[in-house]
Amino acid sequence: MIAGFEPKLLMRFGLIGIAATALYAALAIVFMNREWVGLTVVQASLAAYAAAALFSYLAHKFVTFVSSGRHRTEAPRFLLLTATGLAVAYITPALLTGMLGLPGIVPLLVTCILIPVLNLLVLHRWVFAERKSDP
Repeated sequence: MIAGFEPKLLMRFGLIGIAATALYAALAIVFMNREWVGLTVVQASLAAYAAAALFSYLAHKFVTFVSSGRHRTEAPRFLLLTATGLAVAYITPALLTGMLGLPGIVPLLVTCILIPVLNLLVLHRWVFAERKSDP
């Protein structure tokens, strides 16, 4: 057990987190491609994050945490966490590309590292705190 987390929970969280992160990164790259969609780095990051967030909510609720909580309780909590993630997904590329002139891939990678760490802690302790028996 790592820092109070069961290995099976960490494995499920990791697999779903990797899938959500890969979805975020892939969509952001596609959205930044000027020939296909042509969004700015910031717009691409936000749109990709929103799509990955929907996947993440459903997968973490039903697979990772096997939550017995109600959507009316958990969804607003998840939305608050997602808003925090969106802020990171906005601020990171805005600062790193807009102010420091770094390539768009740098803030995408930074976001892909920060969000999972924040999500594990908040999802486990607050959003999906009501759990069914372990599957």
